[in-house]
Amino acid sequence: MTLKVVLEPSDEGGYTVYVPALPGCISEGETAEEALANIREAIELHLEPVDDDLVFGESAEVRELVV
Repeated sequence: MTLKVVLEPSDEGGYTVYVPALPGCISEGETAEEALANIREAIELHLEPVDDDLVFGESAEVRELVV
């Protein structure tokens, strides 16, 4: 999966990085490389299924969709 991220210098130093396609997925780092490594981890955690996400009603139909 390829996602665009926005990397901005922070006023306090370092960098802030966020993913426009994943609202709330944000991280930071002292260097651009550290910020990018941190957002990669944040993306993985953001996309990781949670047990509550896997509870479906009896009539639910589960399908896969390639994006």
